Amino acid sequence: MSYNYLAGGHTGGIALEERLDASVVTMWGEIDVALRGEAGAALATALERNVPVVIDTSRVTFIDSTGIAFLVQLYTFGTQEGLKVRLLDPPTVVGDVLEMLGVDEVFAEGHRPPYQAGAGVARRAG
Repeated sequence: MSYNYLAGGHTGGIALEERLDASVVTMWGEIDVALRGEAGAALATALERNVPVVIDTSRVTFIDSTGIAFLVQLYTFGTQEGLKVRLLDPPTVVGDVLEMLGVDEVFAEGHRPPYQAGAGVARRAG
């Protein structure tokens, strides 16, 4: 099952795909405060499931502190619930903001993608 959480007329979005083996959160375009409600809905749904969470930001073109807060909350709450949370190899625009805000270490392991983007979540890189 897939959920698209879109703010009307916004040039970015957040989608949650519920796969058997993972919750895949895909983010694209401009991620900012306009998507706060959509981010909250994706967060709640991902945490309800007892499967790993994979975050794909490969198509993000802009992210502000609200978007970074969503990533950190997803990681923090997910790991507190015992879920594995991985950020797939983020683009420079995301990595730079993570570093600028001093939270890049939260996702340090995620910079080495544990899954191959586009090859299905069940496949390990290797």
